[in-house]
Amino acid sequence: MKIVNYPHPALRAKCKPVASIDKDVRIAAGEMLELMYKREGLGLAAPQVTLDYQLIVVNFEGEPDRKDAEVVAINPVIIESKGVEKDREGCLSFPGLYQDIRRAKTVKVQYYDLDGALKTMLCSDLAARIWQHEIDHLNGVLFIDKMGPLQRFSSRNDIHTLMTEFDDDRKRGLLPADMEPKL
Repeated sequence: MKIVNYPHPALRAKCKPVASIDKDVRIAAGEMLELMYKREGLGLAAPQVTLDYQLIVVNFEGEPDRKDAEVVAINPVIIESKGVEKDREGCLSFPGLYQDIRRAKTVKVQYYDLDGALKTMLCSDLAARIWQHEIDHLNGVLFIDKMGPLQRFSSRNDIHTLMTEFDDDRKRGLLPADMEPKL
């Protein structure tokens, strides 16, 4: 399992709901947490590792030792949002790219945990931002889609570099030659 970078087509896929929490889902969640920590992230969504179902892992503290801050969320949905704030945001599928993104300040999220229990979480600020970012991934929405014109303009070189690296990987046979990015 590895994290794919933009413009990999998996990042634009709309994920299907998880129908049953089986061994594969549990293994994927554990591997995703390991990858997230290895890349020093706060969250990781299934399409970022080319899985096509609704699974997110999060650690709101970003600390592997803080297991109490970990959440494995299956089929998460935002059921309520309030307020607006703009803050710095990045993404493990866009290494080195950070921009100020406008998001809801507070969200209420419902999801299932690995035991199949329905959970609800109300949170604000960074935790709310993480939820919104990761749930967007499950719908094929990327943080670059949330950028305003100025942020897009100032990010154009970073995005171009990622697109060039994707093309180079295809040419070197690391990705299928017929794999077309979904921009």
